Amino acid sequence: MNIGLIGLRKSGKTTIFNALTGRAEEVSEYVTQKMEPNMAVVDVLDPRVTELSAMYQPKKTVYANIEVVDFAGLSAGAAEHGVFSGEAMARVKTTDALAIVLRNYTDPVVDETYGTPNPAADIESITTELILADQIVAERRLERIRSDLKRGKKTPTLAAEEKTIERLVARLNDGLPVAGIELTEEENRLISGFQFVSAKPVFVVLNSSEDRYGKSAEFIESLSGKHDVVEFAGKFEMELTNIDDADERQVFMDDIGITESAISRLTTFAYEKLGYISFFTVGSDEVRAWTIRVGETALDAAGTIHSDLARGFIRAEVFSYEDVINLGSEKAVKEKGKFRLEGKSYVVHDGDILHVRFSV
Repeated sequence: MNIGLIGLRKSGKTTIFNALTGRAEEVSEYVTQKMEPNMAVVDVLDPRVTELSAMYQPKKTVYANIEVVDFAGLSAGAAEHGVFSGEAMARVKTTDALAIVLRNYTDPVVDETYGTPNPAADIESITTELILADQIVAERRLERIRSDLKRGKKTPTLAAEEKTIERLVARLNDGLPVAGIELTEEENRLISGFQFVSAKPVFVVLNSSEDRYGKSAEFIESLSGKHDVVEFAGKFEMELTNIDDADERQVFMDDIGITESAISRLTTFAYEKLGYISFFTVGSDEVRAWTIRVGETALDAAGTIHSDLARGFIRAEVFSYEDVINLGSEKAVKEKGKFRLEGKSYVVHDGDILHVRFSV
């Protein structure tokens, strides 16, 4: 899974990035000229992996991970002027989800240039930019299609694409994102190559100062039904990553009511809101967590591990994390009848442990 951090200039995206990743990328009250994104891969420190590793004592323990990408800040009219273009746009399109960072802190220098924090106005501005970026792409494509049709290049596929793009343009012109429009499987295939940014799952990261943290219930409630929100005390949590002693960190976190690290809260939130779950493979060589979407099957899980496993899939041996921990061993799981064989269509559940039988 990869998550792109986007937001207006000085929203504190890089501060959030540092808090999540433990990196020390430059943060400043002033606008920098840096346009290339910051990127880091962080482990999802699932305690279930830790417990399974303690049980199996493998040579290698591998946690699931998330790639976090911190994009350059947007300004008003950004889409119109092509900030989402070229290499940056290509990278934005590869993200699985976008996290919109909103400023909820005061700073004399930032306030003088950008005004006092107004997350409600900022979220409207950013969602408008995403829609505008897609509107430009869709309208240009529609122009090309119509030009081709006038030159006699009419085909059933091109005619179908024209109708689909017309629907998208109408929706975008109404100020609505691509996400939410009902499309057939064929229509989705026709537009899949465009990777419209407003079609991506989006959630909000509210970047609060210490004195504002936990006091924005009214604003968060105002977004109910539009966007899911997770709140961070960005600067405070970035500084926490410099404290090596876990007990000392927890004392500071307790002071303002933070129960878990920034990355733990983000991954829990992202998995829940974006529809991801974890399954595990275990053994003396390796204990590993894998990420798939809710509703995916044993065949999908096999393909996540390796394409050969999916190609030669026979059966999946399945038992649960809870059962093996509660009963103390795989042997006990089998004796209690909790060990089973499942076929390709079995829907994998969060916490399942799989061993795939295959032949190629």
